[in-house]
Amino acid sequence: MSVPERLFTARFALMFSFSFTVFLAAFQLLPTAPFQILALGGSQGEAGLFLGLLTYASAFSAPLTGAVADRIGKRRMLLSTSSVIAVLSACYAVTPGYEWMLGLVLVHGVFWSGLLTASGAYVTDLLPSTRRTEGLGYWGFASIMAVAIAPSVGLWVFGRGGWTMVCLETTVLHVVMAVIAWRLPADRPHVTSQPLRLSTLVEWRVLVLGGTLFLYAFSYGGITSFAALYADQLSITPRALYFTIFSLTIMVTRPFIARYADVTDHRRVIVACLLLVATSMVVMSMATSRDLLMLSAVLFGTGFGSAYPVMVSALMKRVPAARRGATFGALIGAFDTGIGSGSIAVGWMGQWWGLSTAYAVAAALAACAVPYYVWAERRFAPPTD
Repeated sequence: MSVPERLFTARFALMFSFSFTVFLAAFQLLPTAPFQILALGGSQGEAGLFLGLLTYASAFSAPLTGAVADRIGKRRMLLSTSSVIAVLSACYAVTPGYEWMLGLVLVHGVFWSGLLTASGAYVTDLLPSTRRTEGLGYWGFASIMAVAIAPSVGLWVFGRGGWTMVCLETTVLHVVMAVIAWRLPADRPHVTSQPLRLSTLVEWRVLVLGGTLFLYAFSYGGITSFAALYADQLSITPRALYFTIFSLTIMVTRPFIARYADVTDHRRVIVACLLLVATSMVVMSMATSRDLLMLSAVLFGTGFGSAYPVMVSALMKRVPAARRGATFGALIGAFDTGIGSGSIAVGWMGQWWGLSTAYAVAAALAACAVPYYVWAERRFAPPTD
């Protein structure tokens, strides 16, 4: 009986720490920014623009920043993007109006995409191929653990020190990220003779397949920006309850789902996860009590928490190592477009018809992800080597 290849190495630990810090910082900004925008005179729809513009900027730049990371090296990309976002976080603290916040977040989104594509590709390079889904699942715990605590911490800091204190704290966290990136062993950039053209930089087939991520990430955008406000409207405390239950559910279910996906047909696992996401949004739209809100969080955590790593692992078996950054970029482009659209649309629909109606629309889009994935996987998935 062969011994499984090792997952937990010193480099894995560094990347785990890096990703934890990334999301610890981001998910203190994201739930508190809507409250600051409202305090500065913005509407609920404009509050949804903060996450929406961040993810749109990330989505449109990710296919390119991923390809750039392949060419200049992932570690170099991580170090530079962490440093720039630290400066941007400090700038948020001195913005005189919400319009300035929305302008800065567009720049933030471009560097955020470089951060995500480079970190995903770096981790994929160091994981054994036979345990890649499992490894990506464990690495993803870094973000889940951060999301479980960051909104509560951010809202606590916001309540006691205000928006300025939130911004200064996240600036420090981004400096810590840059230090961790500096300690990572350097990777070797992939030398290529292909010219720097859009047709050669972007993984177009992966981008089309990533439409699946757009359809179900729409729900995540609405959850991230408005779950705390929705809990407020329903008089449910604590406001960060959804994030906590969602995160804990992923930590419990993802190891088993990821390990199963490594030895079975990944398509069946992805379809099951997509169905759970759609069901969770139906429950969310009908929530009138803490129990229903928690049930939605459990269903969402089980489906959403495993769909992405399973899809990424399946694709990484089919693309060359020199195109992993570009592949992550295409996936993040589709994923972040869905998150941004969800944040903006749920905010706008919530303002006019209520958040329960907005979450019902999110449920319908998540349900559409199932037939779209089945079609796109057959037509556009890269061929198996």
